[in-house]
Amino acid sequence: MVGASIAGLGLEPRLEAEERAYRKVTMRIVPFLFICYLAAYLDRVNVGFAKLQMLTELNFSETIYGFGAGIFFLGYVLFEVPSNIIMHRVGARLWIARIMLTWGLISGAMVFVHTPLSFYVLRFLLGMAEAGFIPGVLLYLTYWYPANRRGRITAIFLTAIPMASIFGGPLSGWILNEASGAHGLSGWQWLFLAETIPSLILGIVTLFYLDDRVASVKWLADEEKRLIVENIAREDKEKEGFSELSSAFKTGRVWLLGLIYFCIASGIYIISFWLPTLIKQTGVADPLQIGLLTALPYIVAIIAMITVNGHADRARERRWHTIIPCLVTAAGLIVTALAGSNTLVAMAGLILATAGASTAQSSFWTFPAAFLGGAAAAAGIALVNSLGNIAGFASTFLVGWMKDLTQSTSASLYLFAALIAIGGALILTIPGRLVNK
Repeated sequence: MVGASIAGLGLEPRLEAEERAYRKVTMRIVPFLFICYLAAYLDRVNVGFAKLQMLTELNFSETIYGFGAGIFFLGYVLFEVPSNIIMHRVGARLWIARIMLTWGLISGAMVFVHTPLSFYVLRFLLGMAEAGFIPGVLLYLTYWYPANRRGRITAIFLTAIPMASIFGGPLSGWILNEASGAHGLSGWQWLFLAETIPSLILGIVTLFYLDDRVASVKWLADEEKRLIVENIAREDKEKEGFSELSSAFKTGRVWLLGLIYFCIASGIYIISFWLPTLIKQTGVADPLQIGLLTALPYIVAIIAMITVNGHADRARERRWHTIIPCLVTAAGLIVTALAGSNTLVAMAGLILATAGASTAQSSFWTFPAAFLGGAAAAAGIALVNSLGNIAGFASTFLVGWMKDLTQSTSASLYLFAALIAIGGALILTIPGRLVNK
C-alpha cells in the first residue's frame, strides 16, 4: 500500500511533499511545546535560586533543602504512569492544559512556605501536578514524527531545559536583588510569584491551540496528513509487537532503560538544583553574577544537543551518541570537584557536565519510542521517566546531606560521576538494531 502510494506520487514529489508537511508540523507544534516546557522547567528548578536567600531567612539546612527539592520527584514518580495513560486516552490538548494550570497554581503557592513541612508538602504536590508533562510530550511527538526525524526534534524540545537557565538564571538573580522587600515580600517569594505567571497563561492557550491527532488538524492538506499517518503506521508495524499496555511492564528492556535514565538524570538534576551553589562556593557572591554565569554552560549545551542529535539522525546511530556525552558529563563533574575555589576551572567543568548531560538526555529519549508503540509507548515512556526521576530525589537529597556532613560537594560529585559513567556502559547492552533508526 505504501509502495503503491510512493509509486503513484513519484519518489521526488513525495519527498518534497513530506518535507513540506513536516516543516508545517514543526513550525506549528515544536515552538509552542518548547515554550511550555521552558515555563515548566523554570517552575521546577527556580528553587535552586530561591535557596540563595530562603535558607538563611527560614533557617533551613542544606539537608532540608535537598530533601525538599528532591521530594518533588516522589510525587512525580507516583503519578507519572497514570498521567500518561490518561493523556493517551483523553488527548494531549486537555491533559497538557490541566497539567500546566495545576503546576502553575502550586508553584505560586510556594510564596507561603515558612516551615520545612510546608516546603515538603508543596514540592511534593508540584511533582504530582507536573507528572506526565515530559513523557506526555515525548509520546505526543511519536504521533507526528518517525524515528529518523525524532532525534533532532526531541533535542530541540529539550533545549528548553538549558534555555530556561540561560534566561531564568539572570532573571532569577535580578528578581532576588531588585524585588527583595517590595510590598513586604522577600526576593525569593517574588521569584516564585513572577515565574508562575507564564505557566498559567500557557495552560489556557493550550486548550485552544494544541491538536490531539494528525487526522483532526485543519492546518495540513489531506495529502500531507496522509503521508504523515503512513510513515507512523509503517514504523509501528516494525516495533516487535510491543503495543499493548502490559508490554511496558513485562519488557526487561524498559526496566533497563529506566536504570540507564536514572544514571543520566542524576547528572541533570545535580546541575539543575545545585549549579548556583556550585558557582557560589568558588567565591562568587552576587546573585546576579551567579545568574549570568549559570547561562554559560547552558549556551554550550544547546549547541551540543542540536549538533549531536542532528548527526545521530543522519547517521542513524543512537548508542554512541549517548554513551560519549555520558562520559563527558562524568569528566565534567570530576573537574568541578577538583576545582575548589578556582571559578575558571569550575566553570570549565560545569560547561562539560552540563553539555554532556543535556546531550545524553536528549539522545536517550529516542530509545523507548524506537521499539514501543501505542499504549505500550504511553506507559513505557512514563515508566522509564518515572524510574529515572527517582534520581531527582536521590541526587538532590544526597548532595545536600553529604554537604552538611563533609562541608563540601566534592564527594557527591565523584559519586555521581561514577554513576553516569556506569549508565553509559549499560547502553552497550541494548542491541543496536532496536534503536539505530
